[in-house]
Amino acid sequence: MRVWCIAVGLSLGLTAAPAFAQTTAPAQKPAPPAAQPAKPEPPRPFPEGAKVAYIDIQRIAAQSAAGRASSAKVQALVQKKQAEAAVRAKALQEKQQKLQQSGSVMSEAARDKLQQEVEQDQIDAQRFQQDAQRDVQNLQQELQQDFEKKLMPVIEAVVHEKGVQVLLSRGDAGIVWANPDLDLTDEVIRKLDAATEKPATPKGGVR
Repeated sequence: MRVWCIAVGLSLGLTAAPAFAQTTAPAQKPAPPAAQPAKPEPPRPFPEGAKVAYIDIQRIAAQSAAGRASSAKVQALVQKKQAEAAVRAKALQEKQQKLQQSGSVMSEAARDKLQQEVEQDQIDAQRFQQDAQRDVQNLQQELQQDFEKKLMPVIEAVVHEKGVQVLLSRGDAGIVWANPDLDLTDEVIRKLDAATEKPATPKGGVR
């Protein structure tokens, strides 16, 4: 029986939970024109009889269909929370300006009421920031677990197919140099994409 181990630290290349600052989000600069995709290199033959190989987990997460889909979900949630934070920040800023500019001519009761609203909005903003960061982190963890469930069977299949006994993670194993032919990253990406593709439903349904 073959004994093999995978010395990897599985982690998605997902966006870290941001700090949802209570300021209006700056306008985003237009994205530069997309560069023409480089012509993929032909796959390199795996050295016959090799028992040690490695993969780049971060590249798998960044280039595989499953990894890109996970990153897109996190980015969508981050953008949603940032937009909500910007609305809250604008409303708070307007109340603060009103208090500074008109507080001296307002009645004491009205001024106190507005001051209380400002203080409560500041508390609510801090809570929103904490909740937003927790929501993003929870989604990251959920997607990472789902990604690992999809990735591990593919890794096992590639390892057994190649007869590898030890598979290293390039980013976590402290590899200074290794034969590029021992890199199984591209093969894992191809098999992972093939495993996660949904079969097309035939027209007219299944008979």
